[in-house]
Amino acid sequence: MPIEVSDVRSNPQDQIAHAGRVLGRSDPRRKVFAAIHAGKKQAKTIGDIEKITGLPRKTILNEARVLFNNNIVRSTKINGELAYVKDPFYTANKDKILRLASNPKALERFPTKTNPRTTSTTEVILRLPKPSVRIQQLTIDDIDSFEKVVGVQPTGLLTPILERFFKDGLKRILHEEGDFQDWGGETDDLFSTRMILNGVRVSVALGLKGKGTSGKLTPDKMGKHGDQIQRLFRAPADVFIVQYWGQVDESVYEQMKAFATMKSVLEDRTIYFGVIDGQDTTRMIQAYPEHFAEKSPT
Repeated sequence: MPIEVSDVRSNPQDQIAHAGRVLGRSDPRRKVFAAIHAGKKQAKTIGDIEKITGLPRKTILNEARVLFNNNIVRSTKINGELAYVKDPFYTANKDKILRLASNPKALERFPTKTNPRTTSTTEVILRLPKPSVRIQQLTIDDIDSFEKVVGVQPTGLLTPILERFFKDGLKRILHEEGDFQDWGGETDDLFSTRMILNGVRVSVALGLKGKGTSGKLTPDKMGKHGDQIQRLFRAPADVFIVQYWGQVDESVYEQMKAFATMKSVLEDRTIYFGVIDGQDTTRMIQAYPEHFAEKSPT
């Protein structure tokens, strides 16, 4: 059974803030985190955590998976049962992390290397003039390149096709012949300068969530560290779109709006953003059947 799970941390404040953001205001997640890092035992089985927290097993499994995916705990097995190993660094800072997680304002003020805060008592308020923020939320019906979807109503249940086939279909619609290889650090799944919006050619960055993702799409399901939207907005594009095969949570829209606002202010230009959810994905495939002809096996 592994004992040490931490790497040497060069930015401990950032790690504390990261853990606080992951825990957030989710009471079950905070309870699971506290239980794993409590006491002298280096690892606790799901049964151990049930006894400590009183939470249902399914809830524990879901919340522990979030902690694991964000590198806050590691997993192992004890006598064939799934167990989670505490992290010495997070154990030492457990109380501070839990305090910050339950207090968003304190977490926002918490100084880190990537988010330094001054200790001066002088408060400086920066007010940006409204005209400097130029953003617009789009639907596929607003985009000239997708004009065939206008008036199309989704019929039947959506049968997801493989992400690479959907991407190929989008490339055909946009007349994009470039080659785009998937890798872990990519900013986007498809980038093109051939989209037509309001009669003008613009650049677009698209983040695609394939059939491997299930349930309602939330930011924590986007990328290994939940940072896919952030990476998407690093692209030098005018339009930013997230596509998914099902329902998209409003938190995705909120995060996209925040990054669009920041990019608009910093670059002093209009930024467009939008989502293609499961219903609009169905409409697109129905409107352009010849472009999405090659489907994955059922």
